[in-house]
Amino acid sequence: IPPDLEVRRILVDRGRFLNMESNPYIYIVNTEGVVLYNNRPPNSHKQQLHPSILESEDEIQKVSMNENLGDYYVVKKPIELDSTLLGWVVFIESKENLSRVNQEYRQLLIMITGLALLGWGAIYFLSRRLSKPITEVAKAARQVQEGNYDISLSHDVVEEEVFELIYSFKEMSQKLKQLEALRTELLAGVTHELKTPITSISGLLQAVNEGIVDGDEAREFLQISLEETEKMKKMVEDLLAFNTFAANAIPVTNELHSINELVKDFVYRWEIVQADKDITLSVSLIDISINVLVDPTRFQQVMTNLLNNAKHAIDGVGKIEIMIKTKQEYVAIEISDTGIGIPESEQAFIFERFYRGENKKYKVGGLGLGLPFSKMIAQVLGGDLELKQSSPNGTTFSITLPIAK
Repeated sequence: IPPDLEVRRILVDRGRFLNMESNPYIYIVNTEGVVLYNNRPPNSHKQQLHPSILESEDEIQKVSMNENLGDYYVVKKPIELDSTLLGWVVFIESKENLSRVNQEYRQLLIMITGLALLGWGAIYFLSRRLSKPITEVAKAARQVQEGNYDISLSHDVVEEEVFELIYSFKEMSQKLKQLEALRTELLAGVTHELKTPITSISGLLQAVNEGIVDGDEAREFLQISLEETEKMKKMVEDLLAFNTFAANAIPVTNELHSINELVKDFVYRWEIVQADKDITLSVSLIDISINVLVDPTRFQQVMTNLLNNAKHAIDGVGKIEIMIKTKQEYVAIEISDTGIGIPESEQAFIFERFYRGENKKYKVGGLGLGLPFSKMIAQVLGGDLELKQSSPNGTTFSITLPIAK
C-alpha cells in the first residue's frame, strides 16, 4: 500500500476522473467499517461507516438523511485478496448532485432537436429546389403530348442530374418536332411520287384513246405508259416489301459463301447493268479466305442499293471503291464514292423511313426506303449498315457481317 498522501491524492483526483462537477465522498474501510483513507481533509478523530451499509447485500443503496441533506446514494465494492475480504471501497454522493447530469441530456436533446430541424429545413429546401424543375418538365411533357413541341425550360439548374434530365427532354422534344415535320413532308412526298406516274399514264393513254397521236407516236406513248407503270409498280412493291420485312414476315435463307467471291460476283453483275464510262469502280479483297453465313439475294439488295446511291451522288467523272476489312468476329464491306456527300444536317435522318435529302429529292425518284430497308436487311443477317463518314469530297458506308465459325 502506498503512503497516505499518495492514496489521498488518488482519491481526490478520482472525482475529476469521474467527470463530475461535485466532489463525491470516497472511503476505503476495513471489514469493520473503520475508515482507513478518504478524500476529505485529514481528521484526527477515527471515523467509521454505519454498519448497516456494509451488512447490506446490495451494492447500490439509497440512504435517507435529514430533511436538509436529502437522499444519498451509496455504492460499495469489496477489496479481496485470494478470496479473503480485506475491506471495502465506498462511494457516496447526494441525489441532487447526481441529478445534475440530466442537464447534459437536456443539452444533448436540444442539440439533436436543432440538428433535426436543420436537417428538415435542408431537405425541404433541396426538395423544393428539385421539385420545381421536375414540375416544369412534367408540364412540358403534357405540352408535347398535346402536339406543341415549342417548350421552354429553365437552364439555371445546378444539380447535374436534373440538368441532364432537362437537356435530354429538350433534345427529345426537338427531335419529335423534326420528325413530325418530316412525317408531314414525307407523306406529301410519297403522295407526289405515286401521283406523278399516274398522271403521266392517264395523259398518255387519253391522247392515244382520243386519236390525238397514232402510228409510231402512239406506240411510243404506250411504251412510256408501260415504263411509268413499272415505276409505280416498283414503288408499291418497295412499300409492301418494307412493311413485310418490318413485320419479320420474310424468311431469310443463310448460306455459306466466301466474302471475296460474293462481292466480286455482285460487282460484276452491277457493272453490266449500270455501266458508266465516267465512273471507275475498284474492289480491294482480303488476302485470306473468309466465309460468311448470308442470304445472297438479300445481301445483293443491300449492295445494289449502296452502289446505285454512290452512282447518283457522283456528278460527272468519279470513283467508287469497295474495300473488304476484318474486324474481330466481323467482316466489313466499305463502299466509298467521290460524290457530293450528305449534308451534316441530314445525316441523322438518312435511315428514317421515307426520308429523302434535298439533293436527292428533285434529282432521283423513289420513296426514301432504300437505306432503311438495307439497314433492316443487314441487321436481320446478323450485322449492320452504318454511315462511316460523309463530306463534300465523298461518302463511305460500311456493311458488317458475322464471320462463319
